[in-house]
This record gives sequence, C-alpha cells and structure tokens, in this order.
Amino acid sequence: MIQLNDTMPAGELQERKNGDMNTHNTSELFANKKVVLFAVPGAFTPTCSEAHLPGYVVLADEFKAKGVDAIICLSVNDAFVMSAWGEAQNAENIMMLADGDGSYTKALGLDMDTAAFGGVRSQRYAMIIENGKVTSLNVEAAKSFEVSKAEYLIKQL
Repeated sequence: MIQLNDTMPAGELQERKNGDMNTHNTSELFANKKVVLFAVPGAFTPTCSEAHLPGYVVLADEFKAKGVDAIICLSVNDAFVMSAWGEAQNAENIMMLADGDGSYTKALGLDMDTAAFGGVRSQRYAMIIENGKVTSLNVEAAKSFEVSKAEYLIKQL
C-alpha cells in the first residue's frame, strides 16, 4: 500500500466533462500542485452520496483557500457514471475521475474485493498530495467513515 512520502504511481484516469471524454495522466495531475484525492467504493452508494462527496462539495472553497489546486474524487466506476454522479451532487468544483478497470487503485494498493457487490473496488480513503508525493494518508477501517471526511482532512492542511 502507498505510504506517506511515497511518490504517486503513474497511471491514467478518465473524466467525462461537458460531453467530452478526457484521459488524465496522473503524473501531470499531481505535478507542481497540492491535490486532495479521496476515493469511494462506489458512486451513488449510500455513504458516498449522503456524506462523503457532499462534504467535499460544501468545503471546496475552504480547501481552495488553503492552497489546494484540485479536489479529485476517484472510484472504480466508468467515466459516464462518475460524470452523472457529479452532476447529481452539484460537484462542479470536484474532478470526478474514473478508474474503470481498477488498475490505478491496485497500483496504490488500496483495492478491495467486494465479491458479488461489485467486484474490485476502492477502499474508502483521503490523501493530500504535494508535488506528486503523499503528505497525508487516511484509510478508513472496514465499514467506517471518519478519517476520510472532508471535515477531518481540511484540518490536516
């Protein structure tokens, strides 16, 4: 699993925005920037939709005021689902990125097998990345939602 002070692995993530499909190279996403990255097990799921993403939507301006260049929500879903979920949640200030095959999540070592629920998914976590290096990493224990909340992470900036 990725650790504090590790460099983020190289990879590609997809985003559907304004009807266009974009592929983002993670090296470019994280280079010379302060980025908040949080991941959820699945778009449109209860905790993710009722609490996790909404916390970042509400506090987006405060994150930006603390020098955050980008807030990224990542999930092992396709870009169409992530786009629709972002629209449904009014997440225009959040990059809704898809790791469709789970390869980036696996490269981070933060994958989990949910079996029949959805197969390989991401663990719930949040991190702060500065110039490509992890400066804060908060991985939730199973069935927990405490350390990856926006309210918790903003205190670490």
